Amino acid sequence: MAWRGSTTWADKIFACLPYLLPLYYGLEFGRFLLVQFPILNWLIVPLAPVNFIFNLIPFGLGPLVVFLVLYLLVVRNTNISHFVRFNAMQSILLNIILFLCSLLLGIFVVIPSGFVQETLYNMVFLGTLAAVAYSVVQSLRGQYAEIPTISDAAYMQVQ
Repeated sequence: MAWRGSTTWADKIFACLPYLLPLYYGLEFGRFLLVQFPILNWLIVPLAPVNFIFNLIPFGLGPLVVFLVLYLLVVRNTNISHFVRFNAMQSILLNIILFLCSLLLGIFVVIPSGFVQETLYNMVFLGTLAAVAYSVVQSLRGQYAEIPTISDAAYMQVQ
């Protein structure tokens, strides 16, 4: 990714915040691992503000409102640094992928609650956790997180 100047600490922090959303939605897939490894429950602590915002907006429209605010007021706002907008768009794309995974796994409800279902859910959760952790670390370093295909799509949207 082309380097677009230096990033301030404020940009680095604001670039990390959108990644709370894919982590929040990824917890749906982590239910098997969270039961087996209670130490992973520390992931829930930073998600309390996200849960509060989602519950603050009535009729279950919280996720839609947060998506629209993030997309329209951050990604499309050229007054915000490219670094923050790129990371916000990348987190939105991760959310879309998680939504598609939940749809696909919902279709395969016929899979008995056993090894195959747990393996699929664990794979999606660990993939989400790895992508979010990598993106947050890269953001804190002031570098663009390069996730194949997702970063290219985010870069095309933010230009």
